[in-house]
Amino acid sequence: MPNLRPAQPADVPAILQLIHELAVFEREPDAVKNTEDELTAHLFDANPQVYAHVVEVDGEVLAFALWYLTYSTWEGTHGIHLEDLYVRESARGGGHGTALLRELAAIAVQRGYKRVEWSVLDWNTPAIGFYDSLGAGSMDGWTVRRLEGAALAELGAGA
Repeated sequence: MPNLRPAQPADVPAILQLIHELAVFEREPDAVKNTEDELTAHLFDANPQVYAHVVEVDGEVLAFALWYLTYSTWEGTHGIHLEDLYVRESARGGGHGTALLRELAAIAVQRGYKRVEWSVLDWNTPAIGFYDSLGAGSMDGWTVRRLEGAALAELGAGA
C-alpha cells in the first residue's frame, strides 16, 4: 500500500538517488551537484525553505515532490513552486504523481495559497499530457530566464 508523507531525514539518500535518476531522464546525467548533507540541511534545518513529500511502498521511496513557497504580488499571497516531481520508472502509472500533486494542491488550498506552479521540458510530452489531464494550464507567452555562473558573479560583483 502506498504511503504518501512528508519527507524525513532518513529519506534523503533515496531522494538524492531519485534526483540523479531525474537528471538522467532529463538528459543531464552529470548536472547534479547536490549532496546528502546539503539536501538534509535545506530540508530539515531549524528554518527550512525547501520541503519534500515522498511516496513509499514496502519501505522503498519510489517518488518525491520537492517544493518551496513563492509569493504573488498580484494575488497578495503565497503559492507553491514545484521544483521537482519524479516517479521511478518502474512505479509510473500507479497514481503516485497524481497523489503528490493532489497533496500539494491540498496544502495550497488549506493555507489559502492561490497557485501551484512548475516547469516542464517542452519535449516531455508524457508529462505534459499528464499535467493537462489534471487541469494544469500552460503559461504561454512566458519564457523562463536564468542568471547563473559567470554572468551571475559579474552582475553580483557590481552590487
